[in-house]
Amino acid sequence: MGTKVNFDDMLDSFADHWSPKLAGRLNDYEIKLVKVQGEFVWHTHEDTDEVFIVLSGELTIQLRDGDVVLGPHEMFTVPRGVEHCPKAEEEVSALLIEPRGVVNTGDAGGELTATVESLID
Repeated sequence: MGTKVNFDDMLDSFADHWSPKLAGRLNDYEIKLVKVQGEFVWHTHEDTDEVFIVLSGELTIQLRDGDVVLGPHEMFTVPRGVEHCPKAEEEVSALLIEPRGVVNTGDAGGELTATVESLID
């Protein structure tokens, strides 16, 4: 039997930015919570789309041909292979849905590459 989770409780359990936390699994996909503030790195995910669902705050997903601005309860899918760079002036809480093992910095690597910590058993 599955386990009920509360996103607000999980978000309250950490403060670091740009470090996704595992909140659940669905088949071969991971459901991650993340807090973001400032600007990330330009990167791509060659093998997968990436879904951003904003829970609170305002997230801008910069694309080479224009920005997408998301508010609470809005979602955007970055298609595989599309270079993008998320940024947020103020703290944003978001939900990410990605295949298991996707690296947050995609092809860019660098100091913002995070090891996903689990918030579930």
